[in-house]
Amino acid sequence: MLCLRDTMGHRALIAYERPDRLYNLHYSHWGALNLRLRQKITERTPFGDEIESEWSQHYYRELLGAQSTPEEIETGIVEDRPHCDVDPAPVALRVTIDDILSTYLDFLHHEALYVVSREFEVYRTLWFGLQYDCETVKGASTVGNGALCTRRWFRGEPVSDGFIRGQFEGLKDVVGDLIDDGVYTPEEATEYMVEKLSEWSGDELEYLVRLLS
Repeated sequence: MLCLRDTMGHRALIAYERPDRLYNLHYSHWGALNLRLRQKITERTPFGDEIESEWSQHYYRELLGAQSTPEEIETGIVEDRPHCDVDPAPVALRVTIDDILSTYLDFLHHEALYVVSREFEVYRTLWFGLQYDCETVKGASTVGNGALCTRRWFRGEPVSDGFIRGQFEGLKDVVGDLIDDGVYTPEEATEYMVEKLSEWSGDELEYLVRLLS
């Protein structure tokens, strides 16, 4: 049986660093699956192309220097372009990482964030919303309300990716029960989750928390 998540895709956002130290933001519908884009995005295949393409390389360079999306670049997107895991049409140009975290990144629906820079950072998203983990909470913002977790890599593959995500889901189950039992308020439950993520951080993993202001 095909699970619901598979039918919806494994969505990711990709932030490409520009020469002006800002970022161009792009979307991938399947890019979070097994964090596949970590190996697929290269200088020759900037959008995770199936094959190397002069079109992709040229379009990518044009976008890096664009102040806003020029009409001549938009018309350069042709029907016979190569298949790419990342949508070449940008979601936004010249944005900061803070803009991405506070405005564009949906911690529920985007499963990963790639920051394509010299270091090439890859993060899993962890949503703090508890509406599916307890009966008391009826809704929660999906933007600006979560944490990003780095990954350890071995021979190009993420280590313990499923375990770490499952560990966080288990934590949410526990605090959801505590809310329903009247032990925690939703705010206290979020504080507890943040504390646990801080405890789990170490030399190989780092959790970057983003809370609603």
